[in-house]
Amino acid sequence: MDKKRQSGILLPISSLPSKYGIGCFSKEAYAFVDALKEAGQAFWQILPLGPTSYGDSPYQSFSTFAGNPYFISLEDLIEEGVLTKEDCSRVNLGTNPAYVDYGKLFEGRYELLKKAFANTDLSEDEEYTRFVEEEAFWLDDYALYMAIKTERFDNKSWIEWAEDIRRRWDYSLDYYKGELKEEIGFWKYLQYKFLQQWKKLKAYANEKGIHIIGDIPIYVAMDSADTWASPWLFKLQDSGEPTLVAGCPPDGFSATGQLWGNPIYNWEVHKKSGYDWWVKRVEHCFTLYDVLRIDHFRGFDEFYEIPYGDESAVNGWWTKGPGIDLFRVLKERLGEKAIIAEDLGYMTDSVKELVKESGYPNMKVLEFAFDERDTGNANDYLPHNYDRNCVVYTGTHDNETLAGWLKSITPAEKRKLLAYFQLPSYATDERICKELIRAAVSSVAWLAIIPIQDYLGLDNKARMNHPSTLGGNWEWRLLPGQFSKKVRTEIKNLSQLYGRL
Repeated sequence: MDKKRQSGILLPISSLPSKYGIGCFSKEAYAFVDALKEAGQAFWQILPLGPTSYGDSPYQSFSTFAGNPYFISLEDLIEEGVLTKEDCSRVNLGTNPAYVDYGKLFEGRYELLKKAFANTDLSEDEEYTRFVEEEAFWLDDYALYMAIKTERFDNKSWIEWAEDIRRRWDYSLDYYKGELKEEIGFWKYLQYKFLQQWKKLKAYANEKGIHIIGDIPIYVAMDSADTWASPWLFKLQDSGEPTLVAGCPPDGFSATGQLWGNPIYNWEVHKKSGYDWWVKRVEHCFTLYDVLRIDHFRGFDEFYEIPYGDESAVNGWWTKGPGIDLFRVLKERLGEKAIIAEDLGYMTDSVKELVKESGYPNMKVLEFAFDERDTGNANDYLPHNYDRNCVVYTGTHDNETLAGWLKSITPAEKRKLLAYFQLPSYATDERICKELIRAAVSSVAWLAIIPIQDYLGLDNKARMNHPSTLGGNWEWRLLPGQFSKKVRTEIKNLSQLYGRL
């Protein structure tokens, strides 16, 4: 990919101002692409596209390969004639356009999608037949998993299923494939429509000169088709329960660390297979995105594992990961790919060496640059220390918005910030936010990505995620008209001023 100076905006699909309760691949998505072009931007960064589970996090998905059915445009289905406007208006999918009501979506959207499926004739659809054949390596297990989960086990995770199907005994697999044939077809149909609509939107973006930055979580969820279908790839007990789970140790942000609960990879098995599962995973991602941001990159150097059953991350330990070996294999099998390494947090010398050896641009977050806590490398986030091979952000989906962050920093941090930008003590928060955005865009970093909330000056009511909390996350949505002509012009002028247009 051409690494001339460019910039982009971070906005999850779910945050688009689409109709029917959540952002999706609707006309509003196409309008956002047009707005990005008008603002002189070259990149649209999104969050993982996978189907969300309990907690609504895109980083805890039922499948690392599947797409979120919530993103299927109901309006497109209306145009196809498999749904009507009356069908959609009768279902309550949430009443507040500024937030996603995931409970209402779960109750109502699948009802509509099932009606669309019932009204669709796939028997003569050659594109569908080709899709099912080409994606069979993950689609068959995913569709079977979701059919069993929803129709027979009240949406419980596979480790709570009956032993015969939990352990995938042949006769049990055959039984459920026969009994749930129609339901399996429904889940395959959803993936077909998801991919069809997404590829159309991505093609439109690419035609407009907009590249899509996708996001791949390092781990998969315990409650996923991935762990159920390939348990040998993870450190699991015979019962299916994990022996160890992922997280982060205690630090200045959390006295008890972060307990994510994802199963740990059995890296020896992956290595013996030539990292085949990883090759397929990353290859699949590049059918969806132009650039791939790999979350928690330091976990490939060393990963933190915690005994399963612990209530916090205090008793965990660091274990060596696959290191550069994995990325050499990916390069050999897939060629040069546009990848961003998410290397945030405390970076050891060995992690820094891994990032350097990979050649991938790493991340710089301005909100981390003025932290008075001893993070060991806070100065790495100050713009004068950047090199060109990095991507700078004001903040990420896990951070406060700039406006919210300014209200939460300490007086010492505020003084450091003001001194760095030579701003007077009476400078308004609005002016400081604009100075931080200017610092990102004017930096030497190859790419500058700004969350749209920061361009709009929104406070923490617009924050996407509070790490290590359940509820109230991933809900914020852009309102119609917020990304105004005035804002687009300001962004374009700033990009032009600093050679990113």
